[in-house]
Amino acid sequence: MARIVLDYTYIQDFVKEADLFGYQSKVNTIHEIIERRTGAGSDFLGWCDWPERIAAEEVERIGQLAEEIRKEADALVVIGIGGSYLGARAVIEALSHSFERELPSRKPAIYYAGHHMSGKYLSELADVLKGKSVMLNVISKSGTTTEPALAFRFLKDLMARIAPNTDFRIAIIATTDARKGSLKTLADQQGYRTFVIPDDIGGRFSVLTPVGLIPIAAAGISVEELLKGARDMSAMLKQTDLANNPAYFYAVIRHYMYTHGKAIELLSNFEPSLHYIAEWWKQLYGESEGKGHQSLFTASVDFSTDLHSMGQWIQDGVRNIFETFLIVDKPLAETKVPALPEDIDGFNFLAGRMFDFVNRTAYEGVALAHKEGQVPNLTVRIPELNAYYLGQLIYFFEKACAMSGYLLGVNPFDQPGVEAYKTNMFALLGKKGYEQKNKELQDVLQRTQRKII
Repeated sequence: MARIVLDYTYIQDFVKEADLFGYQSKVNTIHEIIERRTGAGSDFLGWCDWPERIAAEEVERIGQLAEEIRKEADALVVIGIGGSYLGARAVIEALSHSFERELPSRKPAIYYAGHHMSGKYLSELADVLKGKSVMLNVISKSGTTTEPALAFRFLKDLMARIAPNTDFRIAIIATTDARKGSLKTLADQQGYRTFVIPDDIGGRFSVLTPVGLIPIAAAGISVEELLKGARDMSAMLKQTDLANNPAYFYAVIRHYMYTHGKAIELLSNFEPSLHYIAEWWKQLYGESEGKGHQSLFTASVDFSTDLHSMGQWIQDGVRNIFETFLIVDKPLAETKVPALPEDIDGFNFLAGRMFDFVNRTAYEGVALAHKEGQVPNLTVRIPELNAYYLGQLIYFFEKACAMSGYLLGVNPFDQPGVEAYKTNMFALLGKKGYEQKNKELQDVLQRTQRKII
């Protein structure tokens, strides 16, 4: 069986291989820390062996629920923020028809809420849901995260008004903590069906748990294949030899680039289907490593679209970046360039060629041009865009993230900075228990002299 590979051809002008392989001893040490769970944040390393230890009964239960959703619901709304929805959306959008919601035979239509606080978005989502049979999958370990909690309130109230006979014990699925939290309490009181977010897996590493698997299965994607791909990648990454462990080698390259003047890593793809894979990747690395005023800034671009906007900056801007391409080897469709008798645009020379060939040639040209423009770049190659290889890719990036974070010297599994805005927001909104903080912030705001032109 083929596997994901790491092509680092175009970084060789910028770093000696010996310098990269010189990390081997440090990698061996960190690997032991990860496997034995002795490092910072080790309470959240449950994702490491999750593909092997998820119970067959749990996978079967998820499959049965997904079959019910597809049969009974016109629409499934996934309510969550960050890791509670990004992984599922990434897999679903990568493997679904680009115009899934426009195809009348496809159900359920999957929508997302709780990933921001836009009243306009929720109002317009309500317009779309009217007249449809709706189910909600609300995802939150605590149930008190502002964005999904408010969206859940809104959507439950909406359903009660537009479909007053809705049985919420059937229509609402809560993915939450096994024992505690406001969502767990509410689910028990109201009789919602529940699935558990494992205690030892944080949100951004949770896509292969019920957090991601329920929406993915509801979209008709094989969670068994997704998990199999992750298991196979997990087995391969047990070895520490950098010459045979692409995830660890990727982590080493990232660390080397950061310690040698690079501030930004771009994840670049050539398929619109991969846009949300990049969004998931940005959260995974940004939230795992962005601590202590250090680490790479993770950004992404969609080519060839962004070659006509960001392309100029990437080619000729500040040389503080390196680039990771995400490329699918097998063509996604056999769409050919037609011949035109008049050939006014001069592109008949491509007649009969597949668009994938043109797209692949664009990638090859861009990778070479960026190298010549002093942008080191490497490529993560996916043999085929299917559930199995996405399972591999997810585990590849997760394992590389753990190694990369520990190389940087941070705890890859906490997110203390996220709490700063929450504290201020709760205080300014007048939440109970934040009275003193509210007073402090109001004093600051009153003393702040606004500068407006």
